[in-house]
Amino acid sequence: MTRQIPARIASFRVHGHIGCGLVTDEGVIDLSKDFLPNFPDLRAVIEAGALARLVAAGEGRKPDVRLDEIEYLIPIANPEKLICVGVNFPDRNEEYKDGQAAPSKPSLFIRFPRSFTGHERPLIRPPESEQLDYEGEIVIVIGKGGRRIAEVDAYDHIAALSLCNEGTIRDWARHAKFNVTQGKNWDRSGSIGPWLVPFTDAAQLDDIELTTRVNGEVRQHDRTSRMMFSFRYILSYISTFATLVPGDVIVCGTPTGAGARFDPPVWLKPGDVIEVEADGIGVLRNGVEDEG
Repeated sequence: MTRQIPARIASFRVHGHIGCGLVTDEGVIDLSKDFLPNFPDLRAVIEAGALARLVAAGEGRKPDVRLDEIEYLIPIANPEKLICVGVNFPDRNEEYKDGQAAPSKPSLFIRFPRSFTGHERPLIRPPESEQLDYEGEIVIVIGKGGRRIAEVDAYDHIAALSLCNEGTIRDWARHAKFNVTQGKNWDRSGSIGPWLVPFTDAAQLDDIELTTRVNGEVRQHDRTSRMMFSFRYILSYISTFATLVPGDVIVCGTPTGAGARFDPPVWLKPGDVIEVEADGIGVLRNGVEDEG
């Protein structure tokens, strides 16, 4: 049975205004006039439980603008929470070569929306460090809020999926003993997108392929079934201490193969192209530029 191609819901800038709509192979169906008067952005659409309505509004319509006319933005511009999971694949833990056993609980940290850019936009390497690295990851977007969510109910709380290149300035991530915040929040050092794919069933997450390529070379490749902490567990664990709300973004961990783990390390540089791809979601693509 052929699996239906999922809807692709994007936030974008076009002809001077910020819009939202459906991405097709032929162009973009701009639904801004239909939805933005009542919902200021995709977060508001998700809060209202109107994501399916947005998709339905675009059915049968022809694209309004060409793909090369839009600038992709990160799908959820202003989440209340943007939480990232650290080491979450078995080989990734072994990469650290610190002799420590696999963690029994997930490592978590916070990123700010300004630290991300959209699909086809350059990641920015700051003058303070050349150690810009890549991390391809799956993103889940919360649709129904909750506290102390049971693992068995976790998928009922997911509205959509996306992709992330959780770009990191490695040396700044090691400035302190107990946190990585400094290395994870440089302006436009990472990316999220290209779009949101509505979440409908477990097959979209439980065992899908996740690949990161740099200049066409596969650097990271694994399957979500091998994650140490499942999507259900991550959502349940986070909701134990923090109330999740619609539009919250959770970035769920990267496979082995980041540039820092090569000998010698291989950092991203201007002109590089990074692609993060996952089954049923798409390809997130970014170049690299120096700041300024």
